[in-house]
Amino acid sequence: MNSIRIGHSNGSYEVIFQNLEAALAALPDDTRVVTDSHVFSHYRHLLHSVPHIKVIEPGEHSKSISVLSEVLSWLALTRASRQTTICALGGGVVGDLAGFAAAVFMRGAPLVQIPTSLLAQVDSSVGGKVGIDLPEGKNLAGAFYPPVRVSIPIDALESLPTRQFANGMAEVWKYGFIMDRELVETLIKEPLHASHEALRPIVERCISLKARIVQEDEFETLGIRAVLNYGHTVGHAVEIVTGYGPVLHGEAISIGMVVEARLGEMLGVTPHGVTKTVRECLEAQGLPTSHESLRLEDSLVHAMYGDKKTVRGRLALSLLTEIGQCKLIEGVDEGILRSAIRDS
Repeated sequence: MNSIRIGHSNGSYEVIFQNLEAALAALPDDTRVVTDSHVFSHYRHLLHSVPHIKVIEPGEHSKSISVLSEVLSWLALTRASRQTTICALGGGVVGDLAGFAAAVFMRGAPLVQIPTSLLAQVDSSVGGKVGIDLPEGKNLAGAFYPPVRVSIPIDALESLPTRQFANGMAEVWKYGFIMDRELVETLIKEPLHASHEALRPIVERCISLKARIVQEDEFETLGIRAVLNYGHTVGHAVEIVTGYGPVLHGEAISIGMVVEARLGEMLGVTPHGVTKTVRECLEAQGLPTSHESLRLEDSLVHAMYGDKKTVRGRLALSLLTEIGQCKLIEGVDEGILRSAIRDS
């Protein structure tokens, strides 16, 4: 498979599998590239023909109003137009930030995503969700803005540090837990690493799984797309409480998946023993399944009430009904959630 086509309300776009050099060569002449300093230092030699590059600091702190303002001003100062392609070259932070800039600059400019991290390739670059964080919560300002193309350079993953690769694998495991039991069984038998020959087929599989969901519920109004947020309600709260930095996104989601599996068992939604399976799988991947921030119960719960799935002040979480299936549960009792946090 060389590409996957994903439909949306205004058309469709292709997810193309190609090496990084080819992906960059395919960019139009009138392009503005947004990247971070880590990616830029590693691939500077491939960017010599790109006249306009905005380099931001790596990390979640760059998904902010202040950095968004810098990017928008840079686009204006470099005389970008509504026909100028904005390319997000990097991980999830770059993709979300540059994507949101593309959505709002002159009310919309073409967006190309070239994700260089595993997490961005299997998750954040696909589906059309872009945005930034606010001090009050993660991804609270954003838009649904599909790209015109996503290029997936599998070769870029070979340069990922071990921690960053594991960070992305949290989302790969998530796809298995929520909708593909066979994927879980495959990963248990043969753990993935950055140069594994099965890596590309697994990335393709995850993108196809996400494509199926986002095409059914593009604007997250039917509750279908919410299943992709398994582990994210607690995980985002961990990120907020720890100050967006010490715990990477995938690490926080790993912790969240264990807590939410335990919550599901307490509610009778998730079969007994699933929490143990989830924990063992994630730990085998080198991911954290607990954290000292779980002791900050009040702060975590407060952060969760700011989650986008909360309806009329009532908590809603995507919980496993078995390994390979998940559904959104609304009106979750706060007391039981607190017990799940303490027991995890």
